[in-house]
Amino acid sequence: MYATRDDMVVRFGELEVIQLADREETGQIDDTVLSGALEAASVEIDGYLGGRYPLPFAEPPKILTGYACDIARYRLCGSGTQLTEDIRNRFDDAKRFLEMAGAGKITLGGMPGGGPAPVSNTVQFATGTRVFARDGGAF
Repeated sequence: MYATRDDMVVRFGELEVIQLADREETGQIDDTVLSGALEAASVEIDGYLGGRYPLPFAEPPKILTGYACDIARYRLCGSGTQLTEDIRNRFDDAKRFLEMAGAGKITLGGMPGGGPAPVSNTVQFATGTRVFARDGGAF
């Protein structure tokens, strides 16, 4: 996973994370709910980046932690937690970043050489000699 419970608390504060992940109204963070949202966010991130980078990352780039938190926060909205404009904007920003990273328009930073994985499914062209002449005869 790209983010943890602690990352969510540091980014949004414990009170907000409780509001997002407390489905039983115990006043505590439901770790099962929160880890499910963080796992889903990680899978979503992998969907954007899997065609360009080898997954899983040995050391995930730090920038993905914040985006994983933003995606998980957006996905946790509902069940009494109101979706705000800030939450939606952060989610949209995360998607845009991941789309651009997946397309190679920006790098993730912290990657070896800052670049993507080598592509193995490329098209190759080979030139050869002509077998037939214009007049229909063979050479």
